[in-house]
Amino acid sequence: MNGKKTFTIADVLERPVFRRAKLAAGEQGVNRRVGWVHVLEITNVSPFVSRHDLILTTGLWLTRKGEERAEYMEQLIRSEAAGLCVELGTSIHEIPSEILELAERHHFPVIVFEQPVRFVEITQDIHSLLINRHHELLKDLERFSRQLQQETLRSTDMNALLRVLHDYAARQVIYMSSIETNRFVPSVQPDLADRIADFYANEVESSMTADREGHLLFHLNESTAVLFQPVVCFGQVFSAVGLVLHSEMPTEEMSLLLDYTAKAAATLVLRTQFLEDRLLRNQNELIQDVLSGQLPSEEQAQTRMGLRLLSKGQYLFWAGVIEVEHQDKDASQVRKESINQDVLVLLRSLLKKETLHNLLMMKGSQCYILCAKEELTLRSAAQMKKVLAHTVQYIQNYAAGQLDKVRIHAGFGKVRHRMTGTDRSFEEAYEVIEVARSVPVMKDRLFYDSIGIYQLLKAVPRIPFLQEFVEDHLGGLIAHDREHHMQLLDTLDAYFQSHGSKRDTAGILYIHRQTLYNRLDKINEIIEGNLADPDKRRCLEMALLAYRMLQAEN
Repeated sequence: MNGKKTFTIADVLERPVFRRAKLAAGEQGVNRRVGWVHVLEITNVSPFVSRHDLILTTGLWLTRKGEERAEYMEQLIRSEAAGLCVELGTSIHEIPSEILELAERHHFPVIVFEQPVRFVEITQDIHSLLINRHHELLKDLERFSRQLQQETLRSTDMNALLRVLHDYAARQVIYMSSIETNRFVPSVQPDLADRIADFYANEVESSMTADREGHLLFHLNESTAVLFQPVVCFGQVFSAVGLVLHSEMPTEEMSLLLDYTAKAAATLVLRTQFLEDRLLRNQNELIQDVLSGQLPSEEQAQTRMGLRLLSKGQYLFWAGVIEVEHQDKDASQVRKESINQDVLVLLRSLLKKETLHNLLMMKGSQCYILCAKEELTLRSAAQMKKVLAHTVQYIQNYAAGQLDKVRIHAGFGKVRHRMTGTDRSFEEAYEVIEVARSVPVMKDRLFYDSIGIYQLLKAVPRIPFLQEFVEDHLGGLIAHDREHHMQLLDTLDAYFQSHGSKRDTAGILYIHRQTLYNRLDKINEIIEGNLADPDKRRCLEMALLAYRMLQAEN
Protein backbone atom coordinates (compact mmCIF):
# COMPACT_ATOMS: atom_id res chain seq x y z
CA MET A 1 0.00 0.00 0.00
CA ASN A 2 2.68 2.47 1.11
CA GLY A 3 0.47 5.54 0.87
CA LYS A 4 -1.45 4.61 -2.29
CA LYS A 5 -4.61 6.67 -2.30
CA THR A 6 -8.17 5.51 -2.80
CA PHE A 7 -9.70 5.89 -6.27
CA THR A 8 -11.76 9.11 -6.13
CA ILE A 9 -13.88 11.42 -8.28
CA ALA A 10 -10.73 13.45 -8.90
CA ASP A 11 -9.08 10.33 -10.34
CA VAL A 12 -12.17 9.68 -12.49
CA LEU A 13 -11.89 13.14 -14.04
CA GLU A 14 -8.30 12.35 -15.07
CA ARG A 15 -9.35 9.31 -17.14
CA PRO A 16 -9.24 9.73 -20.96
CA VAL A 17 -12.95 8.92 -21.34
CA PHE A 18 -13.72 11.98 -19.18
CA ARG A 19 -11.56 14.36 -21.23
CA ARG A 20 -14.63 16.16 -22.60
CA ALA A 21 -16.53 16.14 -19.28
CA LYS A 22 -16.75 19.00 -16.81
CA LEU A 23 -17.55 19.24 -13.10
CA ALA A 24 -20.82 21.17 -12.83
CA ALA A 25 -21.26 21.04 -9.03
CA GLY A 26 -19.79 19.58 -5.83
CA GLU A 27 -16.16 20.56 -6.32
CA GLN A 28 -15.51 20.08 -2.57
CA GLY A 29 -16.54 16.43 -2.93
CA VAL A 30 -13.94 15.38 -5.50
CA ASN A 31 -12.18 13.28 -2.84
CA ARG A 32 -15.20 11.00 -2.52
CA ARG A 33 -14.25 7.37 -3.01
CA VAL A 34 -15.47 5.55 -6.14
CA GLY A 35 -16.13 1.86 -5.60
CA TRP A 36 -18.18 0.93 -8.68
CA VAL A 37 -19.94 2.44 -11.71
CA HIS A 38 -23.36 1.64 -13.14
CA VAL A 39 -26.25 3.15 -15.15
CA LEU A 40 -29.58 4.12 -13.53
CA GLU A 41 -32.49 5.79 -15.33
CA ILE A 42 -35.33 4.94 -12.93
CA THR A 43 -36.63 7.44 -10.36
CA ASN A 44 -36.70 5.14 -7.30
CA VAL A 45 -32.94 4.60 -7.07
CA SER A 46 -32.42 3.93 -3.32
CA PRO A 47 -32.72 0.11 -3.50
CA PHE A 48 -30.19 -0.05 -6.31
CA VAL A 49 -27.50 2.35 -5.08
CA SER A 50 -24.68 1.34 -2.75
CA ARG A 51 -22.19 3.50 -0.93
CA HIS A 52 -19.40 4.83 -3.22
CA ASP A 53 -21.34 4.09 -6.46
CA LEU A 54 -20.80 6.47 -9.38
CA ILE A 55 -24.11 6.75 -11.25
CA LEU A 56 -24.36 7.30 -15.03
CA THR A 57 -27.58 8.72 -16.50
CA THR A 58 -28.98 10.47 -19.60
CA GLY A 59 -31.07 12.66 -17.26
CA LEU A 60 -34.42 11.12 -18.12
CA TRP A 61 -35.52 11.74 -14.52
CA LEU A 62 -34.94 15.48 -15.03
CA THR A 63 -37.94 15.61 -17.37
CA ARG A 64 -40.22 15.04 -14.38
CA LYS A 65 -41.70 17.62 -11.97
CA GLY A 66 -39.44 19.67 -9.70
CA GLU A 67 -40.19 17.73 -6.50
CA GLU A 68 -39.49 14.38 -8.18
CA ARG A 69 -36.21 15.68 -9.60
CA ALA A 70 -35.09 16.84 -6.16
CA GLU A 71 -36.12 13.51 -4.60
CA TYR A 72 -33.88 11.66 -7.08
CA MET A 73 -30.85 13.66 -6.02
CA GLU A 74 -31.69 13.37 -2.34
CA GLN A 75 -31.87 9.57 -2.67
CA LEU A 76 -28.35 9.53 -4.13
CA ILE A 77 -27.05 11.81 -1.39
CA ARG A 78 -28.66 9.74 1.40
CA SER A 79 -27.24 6.54 -0.13
CA GLU A 80 -23.73 8.11 0.01
CA ALA A 81 -23.16 7.59 -3.68
CA ALA A 82 -19.82 8.83 -5.00
CA GLY A 83 -21.33 11.16 -7.58
CA LEU A 84 -23.52 11.56 -10.67
CA CYS A 85 -22.55 11.69 -14.38
CA VAL A 86 -25.18 13.19 -16.70
CA GLU A 87 -25.12 12.98 -20.52
CA LEU A 88 -26.72 16.03 -22.20
CA GLY A 89 -28.31 15.96 -25.61
CA THR A 90 -30.20 12.67 -25.36
CA SER A 91 -33.00 13.29 -22.82
CA ILE A 92 -32.19 16.82 -21.63
CA HIS A 93 -30.09 19.76 -22.74
CA GLU A 94 -29.25 21.32 -19.38
CA ILE A 95 -29.45 20.56 -15.64
CA PRO A 96 -31.83 22.79 -13.67
CA SER A 97 -30.10 25.27 -11.39
CA GLU A 98 -31.96 24.04 -8.26
CA ILE A 99 -30.52 20.54 -8.79
CA LEU A 100 -26.99 21.91 -9.08
CA GLU A 101 -27.52 24.05 -5.98
CA LEU A 102 -28.74 21.00 -4.03
CA ALA A 103 -25.65 19.05 -5.08
CA GLU A 104 -23.38 21.95 -4.20
CA ARG A 105 -24.85 22.26 -0.70
CA HIS A 106 -24.03 18.60 0.00
CA HIS A 107 -20.64 18.64 -1.77
CA PHE A 108 -22.06 16.02 -4.13
CA PRO A 109 -20.13 15.90 -7.44
CA VAL A 110 -22.16 16.26 -10.64
CA ILE A 111 -20.20 15.58 -13.83
CA VAL A 112 -21.67 16.66 -17.16
CA PHE A 113 -20.98 15.33 -20.66
CA GLU A 114 -22.14 18.03 -23.08
CA GLN A 115 -21.96 15.59 -26.00
CA PRO A 116 -23.21 11.98 -26.17
CA VAL A 117 -20.77 9.42 -24.79
CA ARG A 118 -20.76 5.61 -24.74
CA PHE A 119 -21.51 4.56 -21.15
CA VAL A 120 -20.09 1.11 -21.85
CA GLU A 121 -16.66 2.66 -22.45
CA ILE A 122 -16.86 4.41 -19.08
CA THR A 123 -17.88 1.29 -17.16
CA GLN A 124 -15.24 -0.87 -18.87
CA ASP A 125 -12.50 1.65 -18.18
CA ILE A 126 -13.35 2.33 -14.54
CA HIS A 127 -14.17 -1.28 -13.69
CA SER A 128 -10.91 -2.53 -15.18
CA LEU A 129 -9.03 0.04 -13.14
CA LEU A 130 -10.90 -0.83 -9.92
CA ILE A 131 -10.40 -4.57 -10.41
CA ASN A 132 -6.69 -4.09 -11.07
CA ARG A 133 -6.40 -1.89 -7.97
CA HIS A 134 -8.24 -4.49 -5.90
CA HIS A 135 -5.89 -7.16 -7.20
CA GLU A 136 -2.91 -5.01 -6.24
CA LEU A 137 -4.47 -4.42 -2.83
CA LEU A 138 -4.77 -8.16 -2.23
CA LYS A 139 -1.15 -8.68 -3.28
CA ASP A 140 -0.04 -5.88 -0.95
CA LEU A 141 -2.09 -7.33 1.91
CA GLU A 142 -0.53 -10.74 1.32
CA ARG A 143 2.96 -9.21 1.48
CA PHE A 144 1.96 -7.24 4.58
CA SER A 145 0.60 -10.38 6.25
CA ARG A 146 3.76 -12.34 5.48
CA GLN A 147 5.93 -9.58 6.90
CA LEU A 148 3.84 -9.46 10.11
CA GLN A 149 4.13 -13.23 10.40
CA GLN A 150 7.91 -13.05 10.02
CA GLU A 151 8.11 -10.43 12.75
CA THR A 152 5.99 -12.48 15.16
CA LEU A 153 8.20 -15.52 14.54
CA ARG A 154 11.39 -13.50 14.93
CA SER A 155 10.72 -11.89 18.33
CA THR A 156 8.13 -10.59 20.78
CA ASP A 157 8.88 -6.95 19.92
CA MET A 158 5.56 -5.11 19.51
CA ASN A 159 7.39 -2.11 18.03
CA ALA A 160 8.48 -4.24 15.08
CA LEU A 161 4.84 -4.92 14.16
CA LEU A 162 3.95 -1.26 14.53
CA ARG A 163 6.86 -0.24 12.28
CA VAL A 164 5.60 -2.60 9.58
CA LEU A 165 2.14 -1.03 9.82
CA HIS A 166 3.65 2.46 9.67
CA ASP A 167 5.66 1.58 6.54
CA TYR A 168 2.56 0.32 4.73
CA ALA A 169 0.02 2.89 5.95
CA ALA A 170 2.39 5.91 5.85
CA ARG A 171 0.60 7.35 8.90
CA GLN A 172 1.24 7.84 12.61
CA VAL A 173 0.66 4.52 14.43
CA ILE A 174 -0.33 4.26 18.09
CA TYR A 175 -0.70 1.26 20.38
CA MET A 176 -2.69 1.74 23.58
CA SER A 177 -2.63 -0.99 26.22
CA SER A 178 -4.11 -1.56 29.65
CA ILE A 179 -1.50 -4.22 30.56
CA GLU A 180 1.73 -2.85 29.08
CA THR A 181 3.42 0.35 27.86
CA ASN A 182 1.73 2.56 25.27
CA ARG A 183 3.72 2.90 22.04
CA PHE A 184 3.95 5.45 19.22
CA VAL A 185 5.60 4.92 15.81
CA PRO A 186 7.17 7.29 15.07
CA SER A 187 7.62 8.65 18.60
CA VAL A 188 5.66 11.74 19.66
CA GLN A 189 6.19 14.48 22.22
CA PRO A 190 5.42 13.40 25.85
CA ASP A 191 2.57 15.93 26.22
CA LEU A 192 0.88 14.61 23.05
CA ALA A 193 1.37 11.02 24.22
CA ASP A 194 -0.29 11.89 27.54
CA ARG A 195 -3.21 13.59 25.77
CA ILE A 196 -3.79 10.57 23.54
CA ALA A 197 -3.54 8.20 26.53
CA ASP A 198 -6.12 10.25 28.46
CA PHE A 199 -8.35 10.38 25.41
CA TYR A 200 -8.14 6.60 24.99
CA ALA A 201 -8.86 5.92 28.67
CA ASN A 202 -11.80 8.34 28.86
CA GLU A 203 -13.40 8.10 25.42
CA VAL A 204 -12.30 4.93 23.64
CA GLU A 205 -11.55 2.05 26.01
CA SER A 206 -15.13 1.65 27.28
CA SER A 207 -16.36 1.33 23.66
CA MET A 208 -13.95 -1.50 22.84
CA THR A 209 -15.76 -4.84 23.09
CA ALA A 210 -14.51 -8.22 21.92
CA ASP A 211 -17.75 -9.08 20.12
CA ARG A 212 -17.80 -5.85 18.09
CA GLU A 213 -16.81 -6.32 14.46
CA GLY A 214 -14.42 -3.95 12.70
CA HIS A 215 -12.80 -0.67 13.62
CA LEU A 216 -13.88 2.40 15.61
CA LEU A 217 -13.27 6.01 14.59
CA PHE A 218 -12.79 8.66 17.28
CA HIS A 219 -12.11 12.38 16.72
CA LEU A 220 -9.36 14.06 18.72
CA ASN A 221 -10.36 17.46 17.32
CA GLU A 222 -11.97 18.95 14.20
CA SER A 223 -9.13 17.94 11.88
CA THR A 224 -7.62 14.87 13.57
CA ALA A 225 -9.13 11.44 14.20
CA VAL A 226 -7.84 8.01 15.20
CA LEU A 227 -9.02 4.76 13.62
CA PHE A 228 -8.80 2.05 16.31
CA GLN A 229 -8.90 -1.74 16.05
CA PRO A 230 -9.16 -3.72 19.34
CA VAL A 231 -6.63 -6.43 20.17
CA VAL A 232 -8.60 -9.40 21.52
CA CYS A 233 -7.16 -12.27 23.60
CA PHE A 234 -9.30 -14.91 25.34
CA GLY A 235 -12.35 -12.89 24.31
CA GLN A 236 -11.09 -9.85 26.26
CA VAL A 237 -9.88 -6.49 24.90
CA PHE A 238 -6.47 -5.74 26.41
CA SER A 239 -5.20 -3.14 23.92
CA ALA A 240 -5.87 -1.40 20.61
CA VAL A 241 -3.92 -0.44 17.48
CA GLY A 242 -4.68 2.90 15.86
CA LEU A 243 -3.89 5.05 12.81
CA VAL A 244 -3.97 8.84 13.10
CA LEU A 245 -5.91 10.51 10.27
CA HIS A 246 -5.61 14.19 9.35
CA SER A 247 -8.63 15.65 7.54
CA GLU A 248 -9.38 12.37 5.76
CA MET A 249 -11.87 9.56 5.97
CA PRO A 250 -10.85 5.97 6.80
CA THR A 251 -10.61 3.57 3.89
CA GLU A 252 -11.13 -0.15 3.53
CA GLU A 253 -7.38 -0.55 3.09
CA MET A 254 -6.70 1.10 6.46
CA SER A 255 -9.25 -1.15 8.16
CA LEU A 256 -7.67 -4.27 6.68
CA LEU A 257 -4.17 -3.19 7.70
CA LEU A 258 -5.37 -2.57 11.26
CA ASP A 259 -7.23 -5.90 11.35
CA TYR A 260 -4.15 -7.86 10.28
CA THR A 261 -1.96 -5.96 12.75
CA ALA A 262 -4.39 -6.46 15.65
CA LYS A 263 -4.42 -10.23 15.10
CA ALA A 264 -0.62 -10.35 15.01
CA ALA A 265 -0.48 -8.15 18.12
CA ALA A 266 -2.84 -10.54 19.92
CA THR A 267 -0.41 -13.37 19.18
CA LEU A 268 2.46 -11.37 20.71
CA VAL A 269 0.41 -10.38 23.75
CA LEU A 270 -0.44 -14.02 24.47
CA ARG A 271 3.14 -15.16 23.95
CA THR A 272 4.43 -12.36 26.19
CA GLN A 273 1.98 -13.35 28.91
CA PHE A 274 3.09 -16.99 28.72
CA LEU A 275 6.76 -15.96 28.86
CA GLU A 276 6.00 -13.65 31.78
CA ASP A 277 4.29 -16.54 33.51
CA ARG A 278 7.45 -18.63 33.17
CA LEU A 279 9.61 -15.78 34.45
CA LEU A 280 7.34 -15.36 37.46
CA ARG A 281 7.53 -18.98 38.56
CA ASN A 282 9.67 -17.84 41.50
CA GLN A 283 6.42 -16.46 42.91
CA ASN A 284 5.53 -20.07 43.68
CA GLU A 285 8.12 -20.15 46.43
CA LEU A 286 6.60 -17.07 48.07
CA ILE A 287 3.06 -18.49 47.93
CA GLN A 288 4.34 -21.78 49.33
CA ASP A 289 5.83 -19.85 52.25
CA VAL A 290 2.49 -18.06 52.74
CA LEU A 291 0.57 -21.35 52.73
CA SER A 292 2.92 -22.92 55.25
CA GLY A 293 2.99 -19.80 57.46
CA GLN A 294 6.77 -19.45 57.12
CA LEU A 295 7.00 -15.72 56.42
CA PRO A 296 9.58 -14.32 58.84
CA SER A 297 8.25 -10.73 58.92
CA GLU A 298 5.59 -8.55 57.34
CA GLU A 299 8.13 -6.11 55.92
CA GLN A 300 10.13 -8.87 54.26
CA ALA A 301 6.96 -10.50 52.89
CA GLN A 302 5.77 -7.27 51.27
CA THR A 303 9.22 -6.64 49.80
CA ARG A 304 9.32 -10.14 48.27
CA MET A 305 5.92 -9.47 46.70
CA GLY A 306 7.31 -6.29 45.13
CA LEU A 307 5.23 -3.88 47.21
CA ARG A 308 6.63 -0.54 48.26
CA LEU A 309 6.68 -0.07 52.02
CA LEU A 310 4.06 2.46 53.06
CA SER A 311 4.87 5.20 55.56
CA LYS A 312 1.16 5.95 55.93
CA GLY A 313 -1.84 3.74 55.39
CA GLN A 314 -1.86 0.01 54.82
CA TYR A 315 -2.47 -2.68 52.23
CA LEU A 316 -5.50 -4.89 51.76
CA PHE A 317 -4.66 -8.55 51.10
CA TRP A 318 -7.15 -10.99 49.61
CA ALA A 319 -6.30 -14.66 49.12
CA GLY A 320 -8.32 -17.12 47.11
CA VAL A 321 -8.37 -20.29 45.07
CA ILE A 322 -9.70 -20.89 41.55
CA GLU A 323 -10.29 -24.55 40.81
CA VAL A 324 -10.55 -25.92 37.26
CA GLU A 325 -12.86 -28.93 37.18
CA HIS A 326 -12.27 -31.18 34.15
CA GLN A 327 -15.53 -33.07 33.63
CA ASP A 328 -14.29 -34.98 30.58
CA LYS A 329 -12.75 -38.09 32.11
CA ASP A 330 -11.19 -39.07 28.77
CA ALA A 331 -9.28 -35.80 28.37
CA SER A 332 -5.53 -36.29 28.21
CA GLN A 333 -3.24 -34.88 30.87
CA VAL A 334 -1.62 -32.68 28.24
CA ARG A 335 -5.00 -31.11 27.37
CA LYS A 336 -5.81 -30.57 31.05
CA GLU A 337 -2.45 -28.89 31.64
CA SER A 338 -2.98 -26.72 28.56
CA ILE A 339 -6.41 -25.58 29.80
CA ASN A 340 -5.03 -24.91 33.29
CA GLN A 341 -2.28 -22.78 31.79
CA ASP A 342 -4.76 -20.83 29.63
CA VAL A 343 -6.85 -20.06 32.71
CA LEU A 344 -3.73 -18.93 34.59
CA VAL A 345 -2.60 -16.62 31.77
CA LEU A 346 -6.10 -15.17 31.40
CA LEU A 347 -6.35 -14.60 35.15
CA ARG A 348 -2.97 -12.88 35.26
CA SER A 349 -3.95 -10.60 32.35
CA LEU A 350 -7.28 -9.65 33.94
CA LEU A 351 -5.68 -8.82 37.30
CA LYS A 352 -2.95 -6.86 35.54
CA LYS A 353 -5.61 -4.91 33.65
CA GLU A 354 -7.22 -4.01 36.99
CA THR A 355 -3.80 -2.86 38.32
CA LEU A 356 -3.91 -5.33 41.23
CA HIS A 357 -0.61 -6.49 42.67
CA ASN A 358 -0.84 -10.26 42.62
CA LEU A 359 0.90 -13.55 43.18
CA LEU A 360 -0.36 -16.58 41.27
CA MET A 361 0.59 -20.24 41.50
CA MET A 362 -0.94 -23.14 39.57
CA LYS A 363 -0.72 -26.43 41.41
CA GLY A 364 -2.52 -29.25 39.67
CA SER A 365 -5.92 -27.85 38.72
CA GLN A 366 -5.94 -25.25 41.48
CA CYS A 367 -4.73 -21.69 41.07
CA TYR A 368 -3.72 -19.88 44.27
CA ILE A 369 -4.24 -16.11 44.20
CA LEU A 370 -2.91 -13.45 46.54
CA CYS A 371 -3.89 -9.87 45.64
CA ALA A 372 -2.80 -6.63 47.28
CA LYS A 373 -4.04 -3.05 46.98
CA GLU A 374 -3.49 0.10 48.97
CA GLU A 375 -6.42 1.01 51.23
CA LEU A 376 -6.94 4.54 49.96
CA THR A 377 -10.57 4.98 51.07
CA LEU A 378 -13.15 3.23 53.20
CA ARG A 379 -14.58 1.75 50.00
CA SER A 380 -11.31 0.23 48.78
CA ALA A 381 -12.18 -3.22 50.18
CA ALA A 382 -15.63 -3.17 48.56
CA GLN A 383 -14.14 -2.08 45.23
CA MET A 384 -11.50 -4.80 45.39
CA LYS A 385 -14.17 -7.38 46.19
CA LYS A 386 -16.20 -6.23 43.18
CA VAL A 387 -13.15 -6.54 40.90
CA LEU A 388 -12.44 -10.09 42.09
CA ALA A 389 -16.08 -11.11 41.60
CA HIS A 390 -16.09 -9.63 38.09
CA THR A 391 -12.82 -11.41 37.26
CA VAL A 392 -14.13 -14.80 38.39
CA GLN A 393 -17.38 -14.25 36.48
CA TYR A 394 -15.44 -13.51 33.30
CA ILE A 395 -13.33 -16.65 33.64
CA GLN A 396 -16.43 -18.75 34.30
CA ASN A 397 -18.12 -17.30 31.21
CA TYR A 398 -14.98 -17.94 29.19
CA ALA A 399 -14.89 -21.58 30.34
CA ALA A 400 -18.60 -22.05 29.62
CA GLY A 401 -18.31 -20.59 26.13
CA GLN A 402 -14.84 -21.67 24.98
CA LEU A 403 -13.80 -24.75 26.97
CA ASP A 404 -15.66 -28.02 26.54
CA LYS A 405 -16.67 -29.83 29.74
CA VAL A 406 -14.78 -27.48 32.06
CA ARG A 407 -16.23 -25.77 35.12
CA ILE A 408 -14.64 -23.08 37.25
CA HIS A 409 -15.05 -22.97 41.05
CA ALA A 410 -13.68 -20.12 43.13
CA GLY A 411 -13.49 -18.96 46.71
CA PHE A 412 -11.85 -16.12 48.65
CA GLY A 413 -11.07 -15.81 52.33
CA LYS A 414 -11.55 -12.69 54.43
CA VAL A 415 -9.67 -9.51 53.56
CA ARG A 416 -6.66 -8.95 55.81
CA HIS A 417 -4.30 -6.07 56.47
CA ARG A 418 -1.21 -8.22 56.94
CA MET A 419 0.30 -10.60 54.46
CA THR A 420 1.55 -12.81 57.27
CA GLY A 421 -2.04 -13.75 58.14
CA THR A 422 -3.18 -14.79 54.69
CA ASP A 423 -2.43 -18.50 55.22
CA ARG A 424 -5.75 -18.65 57.06
CA SER A 425 -7.38 -16.82 54.10
CA PHE A 426 -6.43 -19.69 51.79
CA GLU A 427 -8.05 -22.15 54.23
CA GLU A 428 -11.19 -20.03 54.24
CA ALA A 429 -11.17 -19.99 50.42
CA TYR A 430 -11.17 -23.81 50.39
CA GLU A 431 -14.13 -23.81 52.77
CA VAL A 432 -16.07 -21.44 50.49
CA ILE A 433 -15.54 -23.76 47.50
CA GLU A 434 -16.57 -26.82 49.53
CA VAL A 435 -19.76 -25.15 50.75
CA ALA A 436 -20.62 -23.82 47.28
CA ARG A 437 -20.20 -27.28 45.75
CA SER A 438 -22.09 -29.19 48.44
CA VAL A 439 -24.95 -26.83 49.35
CA PRO A 440 -27.14 -25.88 46.36
CA VAL A 441 -28.33 -22.55 47.82
CA MET A 442 -24.68 -21.49 48.27
CA LYS A 443 -23.50 -22.36 44.74
CA ASP A 444 -22.89 -18.73 43.73
CA ARG A 445 -21.10 -17.63 46.91
CA LEU A 446 -17.48 -16.52 46.41
CA PHE A 447 -16.44 -14.91 49.68
CA TYR A 448 -16.00 -16.36 53.16
CA ASP A 449 -18.08 -13.65 54.81
CA SER A 450 -21.06 -14.61 52.59
CA ILE A 451 -21.42 -18.26 53.68
CA GLY A 452 -22.90 -17.30 57.05
CA ILE A 453 -23.52 -20.14 59.51
CA TYR A 454 -21.46 -22.49 57.36
CA GLN A 455 -18.37 -20.70 58.69
CA LEU A 456 -19.14 -22.33 62.02
CA LEU A 457 -20.15 -25.69 60.58
CA LYS A 458 -16.94 -25.92 58.54
CA ALA A 459 -14.91 -25.12 61.65
CA VAL A 460 -16.44 -28.02 63.64
CA PRO A 461 -14.41 -31.27 63.53
CA ARG A 462 -16.32 -33.62 61.24
CA ILE A 463 -15.62 -36.94 62.88
CA PRO A 464 -17.08 -37.75 65.20
CA PHE A 465 -18.59 -34.55 66.60
CA LEU A 466 -20.64 -33.16 63.68
CA GLN A 467 -22.20 -36.53 62.79
CA GLU A 468 -22.92 -37.14 66.46
CA PHE A 469 -24.55 -33.71 66.76
CA VAL A 470 -26.78 -34.49 63.76
CA GLU A 471 -27.62 -37.92 65.18
CA ASP A 472 -28.47 -36.49 68.62
CA HIS A 473 -30.96 -33.96 67.26
CA LEU A 474 -32.24 -35.47 64.01
CA GLY A 475 -31.54 -39.19 64.36
CA GLY A 476 -35.12 -40.07 65.24
CA LEU A 477 -36.56 -38.12 62.30
CA ILE A 478 -34.03 -39.63 59.86
CA ALA A 479 -34.86 -43.17 61.04
CA HIS A 480 -38.61 -42.53 60.86
CA ASP A 481 -38.37 -41.12 57.31
CA ARG A 482 -36.30 -44.11 56.26
CA GLU A 483 -38.95 -46.53 57.52
CA HIS A 484 -42.25 -44.69 56.90
CA HIS A 485 -41.40 -42.16 54.12
CA MET A 486 -43.31 -39.32 55.80
CA GLN A 487 -40.82 -36.66 54.65
CA LEU A 488 -40.47 -35.24 58.14
CA LEU A 489 -37.04 -33.72 57.42
CA ASP A 490 -38.36 -31.90 54.33
CA THR A 491 -41.33 -30.72 56.38
CA LEU A 492 -39.04 -29.39 59.11
CA ASP A 493 -36.86 -27.64 56.53
CA ALA A 494 -39.88 -25.97 54.88
CA TYR A 495 -41.25 -24.97 58.30
CA PHE A 496 -38.01 -23.17 59.17
CA GLN A 497 -37.86 -21.52 55.72
CA SER A 498 -41.39 -20.20 56.28
CA HIS A 499 -40.44 -18.77 59.70
CA GLY A 500 -43.02 -21.00 61.38
CA SER A 501 -45.94 -20.04 59.11
CA LYS A 502 -48.06 -23.19 58.71
CA ARG A 503 -49.94 -21.78 55.72
CA ASP A 504 -46.69 -21.00 53.85
CA THR A 505 -45.19 -24.37 54.84
CA ALA A 506 -48.17 -26.25 53.43
CA GLY A 507 -47.90 -24.18 50.25
CA ILE A 508 -44.21 -25.01 49.80
CA LEU A 509 -44.86 -28.73 50.28
CA TYR A 510 -48.10 -28.76 48.24
CA ILE A 511 -49.96 -30.61 51.00
CA HIS A 512 -53.23 -30.12 52.86
CA ARG A 513 -53.11 -28.09 56.07
CA GLN A 514 -54.31 -31.08 58.15
CA THR A 515 -51.55 -33.26 56.70
CA LEU A 516 -49.04 -30.65 57.84
CA TYR A 517 -50.53 -30.59 61.36
CA ASN A 518 -50.17 -34.39 61.58
CA ARG A 519 -46.52 -34.20 60.48
CA LEU A 520 -45.68 -31.41 62.94
CA ASP A 521 -47.28 -33.39 65.77
CA LYS A 522 -45.18 -36.39 64.80
CA ILE A 523 -42.01 -34.25 64.71
CA ASN A 524 -42.71 -32.87 68.19
CA GLU A 525 -43.31 -36.41 69.44
CA ILE A 526 -40.05 -37.79 68.01
CA ILE A 527 -37.83 -34.89 69.14
CA GLU A 528 -39.45 -35.02 72.57
CA GLY A 529 -39.87 -31.27 72.59
CA ASN A 530 -41.69 -28.37 71.03
CA LEU A 531 -40.74 -26.50 67.85
CA ALA A 532 -41.90 -23.32 69.54
CA ASP A 533 -39.00 -23.61 72.02
CA PRO A 534 -36.27 -21.16 70.75
CA ASP A 535 -33.33 -23.25 72.01
CA LYS A 536 -34.76 -26.43 70.50
CA ARG A 537 -35.43 -24.67 67.20
CA ARG A 538 -31.87 -23.30 66.96
CA CYS A 539 -30.38 -26.75 67.58
CA LEU A 540 -32.62 -28.33 64.96
CA GLU A 541 -31.81 -25.65 62.37
CA MET A 542 -28.05 -26.12 62.92
CA ALA A 543 -28.40 -29.92 62.79
CA LEU A 544 -30.48 -29.72 59.60
CA LEU A 545 -27.90 -27.49 57.86
CA ALA A 546 -25.08 -29.82 58.95
CA TYR A 547 -27.04 -32.87 57.78
CA ARG A 548 -27.65 -31.38 54.31
CA MET A 549 -24.01 -30.37 53.99
CA LEU A 550 -22.66 -33.77 55.06
CA GLN A 551 -25.17 -35.57 52.86
CA ALA A 552 -24.16 -33.53 49.78
CA GLU A 553 -20.44 -34.03 50.43
CA ASN A 554 -20.88 -37.77 50.79
